[in-house]
Amino acid sequence: MCFPSLRPKPTARSPGPRVLGEGPYVEHSLSDLLSSLPQISRIEYIHSKNFIHRDVKPDNFLMGLGKKGNLVYIIDFGLAKKYRDARTHQHIPYRENKNLTGTARYASINTHLGIEQSRRDDLESLGYVLMYFNLGSLPWQGLKAATKRQKYERISEKKMSTPIEVLCKGYPSEFSTYLNFCRSLRFDDKPDYSYLRQLFRNLFHRQGFSYDYVFDWNMLKFGASSSQAQPCDSEAIARPRPHLCPSAGPTYSLTCWCPAPLGTQGPPGRLMEEVEEVEELPPQNYWPVVWIPGPQF
Repeated sequence: MCFPSLRPKPTARSPGPRVLGEGPYVEHSLSDLLSSLPQISRIEYIHSKNFIHRDVKPDNFLMGLGKKGNLVYIIDFGLAKKYRDARTHQHIPYRENKNLTGTARYASINTHLGIEQSRRDDLESLGYVLMYFNLGSLPWQGLKAATKRQKYERISEKKMSTPIEVLCKGYPSEFSTYLNFCRSLRFDDKPDYSYLRQLFRNLFHRQGFSYDYVFDWNMLKFGASSSQAQPCDSEAIARPRPHLCPSAGPTYSLTCWCPAPLGTQGPPGRLMEEVEEVEELPPQNYWPVVWIPGPQF
């Protein structure tokens, strides 16, 4: 998504993928947040291909370019893992004492507790992403500690000691309902994605919002003009090409996975600063292949 998280002075940017955390800060409205909730569908699609993402965070959602500027894309499958057999749908076994995999800020509570991740954890992480968009920061950000392990423990303690109702205070109840639902799921449960989408769809309509597809982050101020919108000339922006590199392409995501020969170095990708301790990779590595995103909801 393109809800920048910092507040630098607005400056013009060259055409390129719009990533959360990059570019000028723009205050975003509840209508924008609700009208751009295809993330649930993106995560559902990944799960339907027998994988979990394991690093759902703002940096891994992008907006398209040109005529596809209203489409949301999910990227970076470096930590993704197969959670069930493609033929039998046999779920991976429940395990404990796992290292934290992903980004501690958005990790689920079960991930902090060392429990093997499953579909529920991707969706809980998305809940923290949504509240990060709402609040601008999360209560467990900025905690100091002498070591990484101690920092993870402090984040975990703060996350577990912050009731969902307190985290979501002042915002529509659908956000707390969403997080409570995710935390109630059992390890191998199939989430009710339609129910979660309907939660926010109902809220969107109850608030009287409409889909105008004009987002706050496209209405940036430039120079002396306070009303000039950021241009979005689809003819001036080259159509993005598919990439195998996990974070190089602005408009791609997962459609299938192709096995990489053992000992082969995968495509280079940007290492995010907040990616925490990663468990040892299984013998079979996988590379992501391009897919065309599905419907927004």
